[in-house]
Amino acid sequence: MKKRHEQKLIIITLGLLLAFNIPIILVFNIDGAIYGIPYFYFYVFGVWLISVIISYIILNRYYE
Repeated sequence: MKKRHEQKLIIITLGLLLAFNIPIILVFNIDGAIYGIPYFYFYVFGVWLISVIISYIILNRYYE
């Protein structure tokens, strides 16, 4: 794997550190739901799923 592709994964990691930071998570700790799923769980699992998909695409496309 080339250095620039490793850098993409590091950027994803830093983005996840910011996304799962306590002040940002507490923004979604409110009453309400999307399709019956509370906002908090929808945010946490949504961000997690998106990061897994992006990581998979990077690893699948650029892994040598």
